[in-house]
Amino acid sequence: MNQSDGAIRDARKLGVPRMLILGIQHMFAMFGATILVPILINSYFRDATGEPVTRGLTVAVTLFCAGAGTLLFHVCSKMKVPAFLGSSFAFLGGFSTVANLSSGKYAGMGANEKAAYACGGIVIAGLLYLVLAVIIKAIGVKRVMKFLPPVVTGPVIICIGMGLAGSAISNASSNWLLAIIALAVIIIFNIWGKGMLRIIPILLGVLIAYAAALIMNAAGLKNPDGSDILALSAIAEAGWAGIPQFQICKFDITAILVMAPIAIATMMEHVGDISAISATVGSNFLEDPGLHRTLAGDGLATALAGLIGGPANTTYGENTGVLELSKVYDPVVIRIAAVLALILSFVPKISAVISTMPASIIGGVSFMLYGMISAIGVRNIVENKVDLTQSRNLIIVAVIFVCGLGLTDGITFTIAGTQITLTALAIAALAGILLNIILPGNDYEFGTNPKGDQNRGIHQQ
Repeated sequence: MNQSDGAIRDARKLGVPRMLILGIQHMFAMFGATILVPILINSYFRDATGEPVTRGLTVAVTLFCAGAGTLLFHVCSKMKVPAFLGSSFAFLGGFSTVANLSSGKYAGMGANEKAAYACGGIVIAGLLYLVLAVIIKAIGVKRVMKFLPPVVTGPVIICIGMGLAGSAISNASSNWLLAIIALAVIIIFNIWGKGMLRIIPILLGVLIAYAAALIMNAAGLKNPDGSDILALSAIAEAGWAGIPQFQICKFDITAILVMAPIAIATMMEHVGDISAISATVGSNFLEDPGLHRTLAGDGLATALAGLIGGPANTTYGENTGVLELSKVYDPVVIRIAAVLALILSFVPKISAVISTMPASIIGGVSFMLYGMISAIGVRNIVENKVDLTQSRNLIIVAVIFVCGLGLTDGITFTIAGTQITLTALAIAALAGILLNIILPGNDYEFGTNPKGDQNRGIHQQ
């Protein structure tokens, strides 16, 4: 350890075996949500025979895109930001819309081809990130952050965590016993664990809960709904080696108009996620390497994914929670997880084993991770001494919370005959930014509270 706060910023001090274990932990943290995206998308795209897509948008392609996209992001961000890029849920509505297109050239079109056009829209959405990155580079991140004070960023970060809370409950409810085992193991090792065991509580929670699931399944026990605890048949059917079934995207203005505008929402989420990572690590990633670089990295990763038939990428809150728990902030550990994801994409057998992880275990782990994200947002507000006795601040926070947590389906509107949906988080961020500009009495000034600024990812150089 090389920090007085106990954080480890150079993982080489731990040795290669421990670094590998930490990388595996990050891979487990992202795996459940990342592979869920292609599973959901494939439920939208069905051809006349009812068969889903067989090329692109598969678990293997998704894992490849997550690993390659994360490595590309790290290159763009000068190897400084400990962020993992997994599949984005924000584009699910767009995929569903494209899948249901039935007029013009889309009439009678097969599932694979429709998916290819949807991925073309993902490419354009990723390129929009580069446009914003250029603007930020031109005017400077400090001018941008004037519109993102703690009274805005703090509540938005809280909404990121709380917005995910429903999925944690939903997953855990499939088998509360397994969820509680996973959560209890994480808490026990995080509080009372010694040495390396205290650094990897999430991995231990996953492994011990999965072992419990194996025992329960062997004993003939079922989930409360009567389903099997583990579905192991897919493991026997999967091979040991295989190349992911990539599919080059196609471009059409209709699909682009459906998919690309969603980038407005995901770019707002990116700012919140980078703020959360910065607050967790205590480094100024918005200033160095710069928000323009992280946006460019996220955008290029998303464009690459769409190009080869994968879902859009986004920075993952789950891995931010792992950073908070483990206190190991070295980005090298994240890159190890990315390489492992790449390897898994070529090993169908291992992917099948991991994909059998019960949703309840993912839910138990998510209890901790999603709560950690919201706690970071609370710290953001407290340490920046946001005065909630002032009406303007109270109004901004209140509107952000109601928009971010109340508009669960977002807002859908039609432009030129095309439906566009803004997610609740994007609406909350936009509302907070606009109110902060319009309402008088802004008492935030960059640099007057260095400790608070540092803990939201901004500190005076």
